[in-house]
Amino acid sequence: MRKSSLLTILISMIINLGFAQESTEVKNGYKYNNNFDLALASNGNQSLGALSWVHFHSITKKKKFKIGYGIRFNSQVGKNLYYVTAPASLTSKRNDPGVLFSKIYYENIDTFYVSKAQSNSLNISINLQYTIKEKFDIGFNIDAVGFSFGGKTTGKYIAYQSPDNGTTQTAAPTSLNLLLVSDNDIGALNSELYFRYWFKPKWAIKAGASFAFTEYTTEKKLRLENDRWRNKSLMGMIGITFSPFR
Repeated sequence: MRKSSLLTILISMIINLGFAQESTEVKNGYKYNNNFDLALASNGNQSLGALSWVHFHSITKKKKFKIGYGIRFNSQVGKNLYYVTAPASLTSKRNDPGVLFSKIYYENIDTFYVSKAQSNSLNISINLQYTIKEKFDIGFNIDAVGFSFGGKTTGKYIAYQSPDNGTTQTAAPTSLNLLLVSDNDIGALNSELYFRYWFKPKWAIKAGASFAFTEYTTEKKLRLENDRWRNKSLMGMIGITFSPFR
């Protein structure tokens, strides 16, 4: 299926998800708190487009602090990217939450260099937001679980301790996406820290930063029996929000 067809189907799904709630939960504000976002992020050699639907629930009396869930489609393109050994069992020699503060074992880290990268992901997101004086929001969101897809690519394997150093390897986006802790994470996950301004009742602009993980799995297991390779990228982000029932 062509990428344009996938995007058309995704947009239809997101819109239908929002309108499907129109006849229920009106009194408690369900419709009011549906946002549809389009965001673009880039750092020069890598760019990410994100299309999302989010529903928020107010959890404070003044309805300023909200938590929400959503669906986000991410499409990433990049050039001259370095993907490094991904599993926490190799990078930190542990798989528990303490990996966030553990030592990095650089002798276990190899590199998979990709001149052209492209991957897509569809994930469920977790969202937090605080409203300041009605027109301003500050928020954070992160992908939790989903799947990735995209075409195969080839790249150069760089590992001076391996006889395969300098060889060309074939890889595809890692299928499963799962938020755990730091290097325990699997696959492609996007997160945003943003400020949003409502310049019209139903329309807003947002700006901030996007921190994205993307991951490839090589067809062949290489040194230390590893076949997963991760790129982490911090990018500037701008976007627009539409809230049809606001």
